[in-house]
Amino acid sequence: MIHYTSLKSLEGPLLVIDKTDSISYLELVKIQTADGKVLDGQVIALEKDVAVVQLFQSSAGTSLKGSVATFTGQTKKIALSPSILGRIFNGLGKPLDGKLELEGNRYDINLPLPLQNKDIYGAAMNPFRRSEPSNFIQTGISSIDLTNTVVKGQKIPIFSGSGMPDLELLTQIASQATTLDGKPFAVVVATMGISQDQYRYLVDSLEKSGALSHTVIFANLANDPVVERILTPRLALTTSEYLAYELNYSVLTLMFDLTNYANALREISAAKKEIPGRAGYPSYLYTDLATLLERAGTVEDIQGDITQIPILTMPSDDITHPVPDLTGYITEGQITLDRNLLQKGIFPPINILKSLSRLKDKGQGEGKTREDHSAVSDQIFASLAEANRQEELALILGADSLSETGQKYLEFKKLYEDRFLNQGKENRNIEQTLNIAWEILSVLPRQELKKIKDKLYEKYHPKN
Repeated sequence: MIHYTSLKSLEGPLLVIDKTDSISYLELVKIQTADGKVLDGQVIALEKDVAVVQLFQSSAGTSLKGSVATFTGQTKKIALSPSILGRIFNGLGKPLDGKLELEGNRYDINLPLPLQNKDIYGAAMNPFRRSEPSNFIQTGISSIDLTNTVVKGQKIPIFSGSGMPDLELLTQIASQATTLDGKPFAVVVATMGISQDQYRYLVDSLEKSGALSHTVIFANLANDPVVERILTPRLALTTSEYLAYELNYSVLTLMFDLTNYANALREISAAKKEIPGRAGYPSYLYTDLATLLERAGTVEDIQGDITQIPILTMPSDDITHPVPDLTGYITEGQITLDRNLLQKGIFPPINILKSLSRLKDKGQGEGKTREDHSAVSDQIFASLAEANRQEELALILGADSLSETGQKYLEFKKLYEDRFLNQGKENRNIEQTLNIAWEILSVLPRQELKKIKDKLYEKYHPKN
């Protein structure tokens, strides 16, 4: 450890220390003030002999006179063991559930494995060891499982907007998600900048569903320090990597709200007086988001895997905003919530025509879901697109002017929204989802079901 008394200036959460030597980027720092207060921080910038430290706590009322900064020579770590499942922590990794804090570098007498201290910035995954994502993850939500299928190792965000039921969707996915291959399954949730009411809703929902027993929560609230918002997802992802690559779990990592994370990054960048980029965000926003989102995948010869579903809010529902725009370049598709569907009272309000899972084919078909999955998915897409076209014609020309087939498409769309899309909090397995899809497709004439081969039609059509 190295001690310095050359504390130069303090502006908000940023402490500048000059005449430093042998200091490392992201190194942890402890500040001992003259009045006995202890503050924790982390080195976020280095220039010649000057170090800039981001404080984790409020610096209000702190005097630099007589203060000592101790550089620990360590980066931020989290203590992990199998007993972490079912636990709730804040954005710095401190317990919020009233239980004892996990301690690293010692054995827990009730566990077969030692507690481990893991660096929250992780270890880079060798690209040559990445295996192709596959195997279906069942969320229990028909509009995701059928047409925007999520597979193990995928990263696919949910694009939301202000006032949309995104947290409700997150808790439903966290409560219902499972795999069909029998492997152990765990959920890790990271929240950034949420309200106290949202936090209570999340915890209460997972407790009622029983899902909290196989879930780990890292909760950063709106009134918590901004720097904590930067650390929270990294704590969650380090926990995910431990569960997946050392304990062989299939891990689903949910992050909410990624826009709050990006805003925190922008705030810290402005405090550092960095030259702003697009919309005031730092020029390295894309790189920073990639350091989070690329910590997902499957690895050769390792049974565990990490799947990511980050949720982000699009300001003014603008999909060209920097956060959703850059996220789309990194991830394999997106699930988009639609305000028009919400106004119709539909939950979840997922617009499948604006959504995409680029890896959905990897998780569909015989041996994974059911042999008709891919064909039914494609047919629902095609039929919904045609139904929207017929609906537009009806608005212009009147519904009576439509052909008999056009009338059938309008009937199909009503059934699709009422029977298929608007499932509420119902948990549907993939068999139920496919059967409901066949029911609503059955209102269309056979010649309109061009994506479905005769063999599948004869086997699965409700009339048969």
